[in-house]
Amino acid sequence: MGTIYNKVHDNDHDIDDLEMKVMRYKPESLDILCKNTKFSKKELQIMYRGFKQECPTGIVNEETFKEIYAQFFPQGDSTAYAHYVFNTFDHDKNGSISFEEFVMGLSVLSRGTLPERLQWAFNLYDVNGDGIITKDEMVNIVGAIYEMMGRFTLPAIDEYSAREHAEKVFQKMDLNTDGVISFEEFMETCRMDDNIVRGMSLFDTVI
Repeated sequence: MGTIYNKVHDNDHDIDDLEMKVMRYKPESLDILCKNTKFSKKELQIMYRGFKQECPTGIVNEETFKEIYAQFFPQGDSTAYAHYVFNTFDHDKNGSISFEEFVMGLSVLSRGTLPERLQWAFNLYDVNGDGIITKDEMVNIVGAIYEMMGRFTLPAIDEYSAREHAEKVFQKMDLNTDGVISFEEFMETCRMDDNIVRGMSLFDTVI
């Protein structure tokens, strides 16, 4: 009996070691994530289980991310918007989102302070990450939001209306009229005008 047990145990030795390493790592990782996010350890464990079920490799590439988004917006085309959100979540710009990156982004969107959420939104609109928002960048994001939701609103909104809306918001935010929006201008305008925040759909983002 003992010999059989030892034989089985020897065969599984490497797997046992691997599992032990993972088990030793996970609580450490969860503790760090608890400190860096606004989620409890229990919430993180539930999210991790769901994440691993959807993405067994532990990372999400852009294609999978778009497929997940499409499930939330079956009546619209969320492809472009999902691309921009993916870009914002992918902090190290390696073309995939790890569980840590996913949870950090989700924490800001669901439980962040207003300044934190506005910082996230600024990063979303600043597509190329150069610290300013151009008119084209704003038109692209607003257009992507309308593709995803706009045509199903009442009254329906066409592409021209989306561009017009983006240009009006841009004009309001470009306080010094230099043709670009700085982070300071973005924050200042959002603090002054709640309608802009609502109009940009900053807090309607579904992840």
